[in-house]
Amino acid sequence: MRRMLAERELTVEGPLRGNGARGKRRSVTVNLAESPLGWLHARGHLDDRLFAAGERLRADYERAQLGANVTMRWDPVRVKSTGDQGLTATERQIAAKARFDGALREAGSGLQDILWRVVCACEPVPDAEKALGWPARSGKLVLKLALDRVANFYRVE
Repeated sequence: MRRMLAERELTVEGPLRGNGARGKRRSVTVNLAESPLGWLHARGHLDDRLFAAGERLRADYERAQLGANVTMRWDPVRVKSTGDQGLTATERQIAAKARFDGALREAGSGLQDILWRVVCACEPVPDAEKALGWPARSGKLVLKLALDRVANFYRVE
């Protein structure tokens, strides 16, 4: 996997703003291609089981093509299907949607929001907490509970 790194200038209060706010500056390297889930896993906040469950959920989300789409499809036309037990592209999409819905149902109504925001929409945990109106630093704990239920659904060991 190729890492996309970028330098960002930070202050004590956060990123520098256009209003000329000054503070103590430092520069950090950030991997722009790293997902919030990957970031948590790389820093030891998620174990391998929870990370694998999140990746399975995101894979089903993408296979089911649940994200935003444009009106014109530019995918190449495929005539022959290989693998996937002889399923057509539409059947694979429907199966992925069924698995995704089942995983969210297993997580429960209170945990679906954080799962979708962090795992599928790739929102950082602090942004998801703010959007959901949760206290700071509560999202990671709730995300772990949700991923544990998803891991049980996918039977991740």
